[in-house]
Parts: sequence; structure tokens; C-alpha cells
Amino acid sequence: MNGARTNTLASLRGSIARIEAPSEANMPNRVALGHASADAMLRGGLAAAALHEVFAGGHQGGAATGFIAGLAGLLSPRRPLVWVRQDFSDLESGALSMNGLAELGLDPRLLVTVRAADVEAALRTTADALACDALGAVVLEVWGNVRQLDLVASRKLTLAAQASGVTALLLRIAATPIPSTAETRWIVRAAHSPPGPAAGGWGAPRFDAELVRNRHGPVGRWIMEWKSDECLFSEPSAYPQPVAAAPAHRPHPAQGGAERRLAG
Repeated sequence: MNGARTNTLASLRGSIARIEAPSEANMPNRVALGHASADAMLRGGLAAAALHEVFAGGHQGGAATGFIAGLAGLLSPRRPLVWVRQDFSDLESGALSMNGLAELGLDPRLLVTVRAADVEAALRTTADALACDALGAVVLEVWGNVRQLDLVASRKLTLAAQASGVTALLLRIAATPIPSTAETRWIVRAAHSPPGPAAGGWGAPRFDAELVRNRHGPVGRWIMEWKSDECLFSEPSAYPQPVAAAPAHRPHPAQGGAERRLAG
């Protein structure tokens, strides 16, 4: 009897280990972010059919929302996206802007928003949505530190994502990270954007994105610029604005300084 119990316990532990640390063979599909350094850390990009967490750093809910919208656009191009929010989210941070999503390069016609009465309803709705393999991704937005979103709940979301192939994105605002089965965890803040092409125009969105959890590699922190036309992140240019060429009839400053020193 003791031997049978030992074998059963070992089998259960093995099953849990496989769930919490899926192999590359179980999740071969990765979606490149476009940011070379981040993609290298992630072994080619963000793993699809998994759970990923994005936390707002400080009072940076808008930046975290924009960042996770970019991830959703990358993961679900031309496929429906379901965004589950608590019913008071509109009062706290405003409704999702369809114009804003369009400016980010997403198609608002493919977005379905769901308002849940409480966290339990939001979790049930998210699990049901993840079971629909016609979707590209499901975003669950949760405010504050809630006891319902524990390790067991995140494991259920991970299993649902793996079963259907639909990626789960968890947006946490005004919350502290806790243990979970998430493939990655990000803390996102706003970064200074470059000037727009015209006076007073908007520049490309930039995010200070810190990868604090990576199940298959190291972590890091980068400034990531979102390219709305390509729907990709990129590494910001060191010189975002064109530099005027020096007039042909004037010597290079270094050369002119050398000539003055020789003359002296």
C-alpha cells in the first residue's frame, strides 16, 4: 500500500512540474516582439498559448494598458480579441478608447469588451473566453490585490490557454506581484517619447519595460518603442531626429580645431 501511495504521489508531482515548467516542445510557438534584445532574452519572442502578466509600475496604468494592447495586437493579428474588465474600471481609469487602439495599429472592430460584476465573474468569463480557439488573445484587467487571483486561479488560466492555443494576458493595476504560473511578468512605466514629425505632433509611444520573470531564461529591462504601422516593438534610435549635414564649404569642427592649434 505504501509503495502504491508513493508512486501516486510521485506521478502527481511530475504532472504539476510539467504544468508549472512547460518544455519548449509543449510550447513551440513564439511571437517575436521586434525588440532584438528582449526577443533574445525570450528565446525568440513571447510564448503563445500561455499566461503573461503586465503590472503597472506606480501610477502608470495608462502605460501598462498601452503595452498590453501592443502585446495583444502582436499575438492576435486579424483575430478577435476579448478584453475583460471589472465594471468599475471605467470610473477608475476611463473606458478603452477605440481611437487610441486604432492609433496603436489595432482594429477596434475585432475587440469585444466584457464588464464583469466582480473578480469571480471576471475569472469565469476569462476562462470561458480562453476555451474559444477562434480568438487570438484574451486580456483580463484586474484592479488591486485580490485574494481570488491566487496561484490556483493562474494555473487554471494557464491550462485553459494551453488547451485552446489562445494566449492569456493579465493586466494588473495598483497590485503587487504574487506567485503565479505566468510565463513572463512585466512591470511597465511610461518612457519619454521622441518628438513627432510635425510641430506638436505625437511621437511614437515608448515604454520602460522591465521583465522580472522569465520561465525559460534571464530577465532584463529595456526602453521599447511601439511602431504602430508595423505593429511591432523596436529599440529606440539614438538619434530620433535627422541631423543636418555640415556645410560643404566649412571644415569639420575637429579639423578646424587642429588647424588652429597648429597655427598657434
